[in-house]
Amino acid sequence: MKRLVLLMFIAFYVLGVNAQESKLWKEYKNAYENGTEAKLPNFSYAGYKYSEVAIPKAKHKVFNVVKFGADPKGVKSSKTALRKAIAAAEKHGSGIILFPKGRYLINTKGDDLKPILIKGSNIVFRGEGNNVDGSVLFFEKDPPPLDPNKKWTVPRMLQVKSNDGDQFLTDVVADTRRETFTITVKNAKGMKPGDWVILKVLNNSKDLLRYDLQPIVPEKEWKSILTKGVQFNERHQVKAIDGNKVTFFEPIHYDVQAKHGWKLYSFGHVENVGFENIMFEGNWTIPFVHHKNAQHDSGWSILSMGRAVNSWVKDCRFKNISSAVSFSQSAYCTALNNVVEGNLGHNAISAGGGSTGILIAKTEDKAGQWHACGVGGGSTTGTVLWRCKHPKHTSFETHASQPRCTLFDKVEGGFFLGRGGGARQNLPNHGRYLVLWNYKETDEAEKDFEFWSRRTWYWKIVPPIVVGFHGAGTTFKESDVDVVESLGTPVKTESLWEAQLTLRLGKLPRWIEAYK
Repeated sequence: MKRLVLLMFIAFYVLGVNAQESKLWKEYKNAYENGTEAKLPNFSYAGYKYSEVAIPKAKHKVFNVVKFGADPKGVKSSKTALRKAIAAAEKHGSGIILFPKGRYLINTKGDDLKPILIKGSNIVFRGEGNNVDGSVLFFEKDPPPLDPNKKWTVPRMLQVKSNDGDQFLTDVVADTRRETFTITVKNAKGMKPGDWVILKVLNNSKDLLRYDLQPIVPEKEWKSILTKGVQFNERHQVKAIDGNKVTFFEPIHYDVQAKHGWKLYSFGHVENVGFENIMFEGNWTIPFVHHKNAQHDSGWSILSMGRAVNSWVKDCRFKNISSAVSFSQSAYCTALNNVVEGNLGHNAISAGGGSTGILIAKTEDKAGQWHACGVGGGSTTGTVLWRCKHPKHTSFETHASQPRCTLFDKVEGGFFLGRGGGARQNLPNHGRYLVLWNYKETDEAEKDFEFWSRRTWYWKIVPPIVVGFHGAGTTFKESDVDVVESLGTPVKTESLWEAQLTLRLGKLPRWIEAYK
């Protein structure tokens, strides 16, 4: 025992001696303090309320599902009762949908298989434990696909939505540098501080394609970006308006050139919607086969967080499902301390659909989904995956359709090509500013790993930033990376997200210390 303790001490000592403070971090810190441009994006705003405060313990009126007819003994379906509880909470304007300990049957053979919708703000689903002895929502059956010919069209069983859409507001009329906060518009009339907006562009001009993909030349099969164009949809909250200058709370992660037709839209959304301390269990028990059919690809998909702002999924467990949680068209939400387990399925937790500033934190994918936690499309930006884990037999998701500016921060698990995802016409898998920071690889080492595979069409990533990559001994093809620093040894700046947040706020928020 003493020998083991001594060896552990030596290992930690050697690691501490060898670890260096990142040069890229020093450059970022200097640029931040002097107001100049850094290579690294500012990821510090990701998460609920920009991660400045802990996810709250909401104190709304309680709507106990048992009082609406739900059966905690799991003998009869609780789906109708759940819908009644949600309707009552939405009518009230807020509410805790409480699931006392028990096993609640949803989507039984006698139920309709339509999704359960949550369309109001300030609605929190709360259980009394995320294990078999706590609050279990068991989905006996999954819905049929909306289109049997499209394998991705099985609806998610719980869907957060907004009844409000997006409306055009004004054009952007001046250029703005990335990682700054202010744009100049044609007419700011009608906007006010606190409004949520979407900064958009869709343009296939050659110079914008060149900027977006540099130094990569797009392949002719990439129909979406070549014909429709570079797509950017970033969600922001207005902090201040001065004449026709609009300042956001959060940084813009792209160089805005007015000549490309940038526009500002209103953003219809719900806010403060939460799911916490619940076990979601599916009936997915057969071996998963990627792209076999609609049930394998999108059946047993549990939760969609759509058009949500400052919302969360916390301390939940997902068992025997094909897809746990997807954020779509959402902003500054957090998935914290969740577990995916049981039978292997398609996806774990992902940010997609043009979402902005999503934090996926301390999630453990024990099942080892085909795609571990990651990002999807619709020009999703500013996503942070912080201290997440997955098994060595899978790797992270980068599901094409123009995700950009993603940070994998202190992630541990398998690392190999082919698990990015996405159709060929929607490539590349990931655009500019993919950052891998102190990623610990747990599978076998590869020599000259390619982010731009010459062996296949389905693994194409614009050269990323790789810092402190370690664990297995993998090396990278030089032409496929933008920056490689401290390969094989983690850098002393253990977490980039934590360091940036500390720099911005002056100290690390206390709630983060509890999860480190």
